[in-house]
Amino acid sequence: MSGQPIVEDGSRSMRGDDARRLLLAGAPVTERRLDLAGVSTAVLEGGDGPPVVLLHGQGGWSGMWLPVAADLVATNRVVAPDLPGLGASQVPGGPPDAAQVLAWLGALIQRTCPAPPALVGVSLGAAIGARFAIAHCDRLSRLVLVDAGGLAAFRPAPGFALAMIRFIARPSQRTQQGFMRQVAVDPARVRALMGGRWEASRAYQLDRARTPSVRAANRRMLRELGTRPIPPQELARIAVPTSLIWGRHDRVMRLRIAEAASARYGWPLHVIEDAGHFSIEQPEAFQRALRTALGNH
Repeated sequence: MSGQPIVEDGSRSMRGDDARRLLLAGAPVTERRLDLAGVSTAVLEGGDGPPVVLLHGQGGWSGMWLPVAADLVATNRVVAPDLPGLGASQVPGGPPDAAQVLAWLGALIQRTCPAPPALVGVSLGAAIGARFAIAHCDRLSRLVLVDAGGLAAFRPAPGFALAMIRFIARPSQRTQQGFMRQVAVDPARVRALMGGRWEASRAYQLDRARTPSVRAANRRMLRELGTRPIPPQELARIAVPTSLIWGRHDRVMRLRIAEAASARYGWPLHVIEDAGHFSIEQPEAFQRALRTALGNH
């Protein structure tokens, strides 16, 4: 975990580890660390009931699920890890390849879930979840793919591609804001949703984006898992109930990708209105869609 303070444009400094602690204070989950397939993994857990594993997206961390965690822990056992090399999860041998990531997910499920869980992934996490489901349907009860990578060729809107390149190449508050404008329909609404945790969230995301090991892990997982399309014949092998949740205005993975997958494979599609790639920016609509996808009516 980085101990370097983030100071930009004269703003108050905040260390990465301090920002994470502030974000998790009072959350309905607890944090522990597990060694899984060679990955020192930070895991958030809470609740009782049928297990649900939540996988975040590229460059992110498990805390992205906090806006819906309180709703989920009322009915389910929630397990939300930081992906290998991202957030506070560390891979001593360098950035993980696809095989290690899938082995890591299998080890996580084995250690934390007393029964086959529902697996919910967003973006990169969804691509990982789909690939795991293809090979290990017997280890899952359901699959929920949110604004998923891997279902088609990666052809985002030009504005998003430019903002992503700028943020990856030179992480700063300015490029971070430009990136957020591409993934959310209304960044001000996201800020209001975070409330007093907004500044800590920005600080932690920026700290992670500036950490060389995180950058390397993110880059490799995107290349091997997130942006590489999964062949349709392999997706057709997914034999557990599968649902799609998608932001109507997703500029990263366009809605037409979800519509095509829904028509081809018969997967129910829940469209979140007035939302982009970060469809959780509409938490109430997202919670309703997720409850339906999980069978929690």
